[in-house]
Amino acid sequence: MAERAPEGDQALLAEPMRSRWSPSFFDAAHVLTTDQLRRLLVAAQWAPSCGNAQPAGFIVAERGSASHQVLTRHLSRGNAGWVPRASAVFVVAAQVAPDEQGEGGYKPFHAEYDAGQAAAHLTLQAQAMGLAAHQFAGFDKEAVARELGVPDHYKVMAAIAVGVPGDPDDVPEQDRDREHRPRRRRPLAALAHGPQWGVPWEGA
Repeated sequence: MAERAPEGDQALLAEPMRSRWSPSFFDAAHVLTTDQLRRLLVAAQWAPSCGNAQPAGFIVAERGSASHQVLTRHLSRGNAGWVPRASAVFVVAAQVAPDEQGEGGYKPFHAEYDAGQAAAHLTLQAQAMGLAAHQFAGFDKEAVARELGVPDHYKVMAAIAVGVPGDPDDVPEQDRDREHRPRRRRPLAALAHGPQWGVPWEGA
């Protein structure tokens, strides 16, 4: 898989966080095996969750499948050029209320947080497997949920494109340019507070 050098303090991290990045072009011929897809989902399955509520749910939209066709119809303009090339897209949902039988959804305040953890675990597992993952939110979530039959007690949150990077010459110029933009993060002092909020932690 093509790699980008770590930037800033990312170089201090352990793998696969050290090398993780989100490519905007994928090899449109690459196919994920059932075993690979399953391993990605197992990583999400074993993510931490509040009280073991496990509120995350995923739609596995393999390229060319019916669910993939629904998703690609509802992509934002900025995502329509690169997302369809990914080998598969995982649509991420969180159970925010009990189902019709009163099951699940008993930790609604934490459901979105927990679904985010499951998505992060899937993304890092992809990197560890030599794959690339790019999380995105630019699609019509209500339309996708409606057309794919997501029940009302689940909330569609985002999606994760997974595959291997392709040839930059095969994608639009704006997507190629995105690959070379510096990746920036807020200073650590802006997110790590010490004695009270607004006072940076001394180690930052």
